[in-house]
Amino acid sequence: VQLVESGGGLVQPGGSLRLSCAASGFTFSSYDMSWHRQAPGKERELVAGITRAGGLTNYAASLKGRFTISRDNAKNTVYLQMNSLKPEDTAIYYCATGRMSPFGSWGQGTQVTVSW
Repeated sequence: VQLVESGGGLVQPGGSLRLSCAASGFTFSSYDMSWHRQAPGKERELVAGITRAGGLTNYAASLKGRFTISRDNAKNTVYLQMNSLKPEDTAIYYCATGRMSPFGSWGQGTQVTVSW
C-alpha cells in the first residue's frame, strides 16, 4: 500500500489549495478514504472522509463549507479542495485508508502553510 500526497505549499489567507493523494498497491475503489491534519503541538485530527464510491462524505464540523473531499476511482486519487484558508489551517495534511477510526495506511503528508 502506498499513499502519496501532493499539492501543499504556501498560500495567503483567503486563498485556495487542492491536495491530491495518489494511491497504489491496493484496490482503491474498495476502500473508504480520508484526510487528516496535524498542526504543530496538536494532535492529528480528521478533516474529511469519503465512501468507496464517493456517495457519502463526512467533515469535521469546524471545516464543513470550506473544504470538499472527492475522489476519482479511475485515477486512484482522492482530493481535498480547501477554500477560504486561514492561518489556523496550517498543518501537515495526510491521507489514509478508511473513513472512521481505526484508520489503515497513511501517506507521508504534505505541508500546508497559510500566511502572509
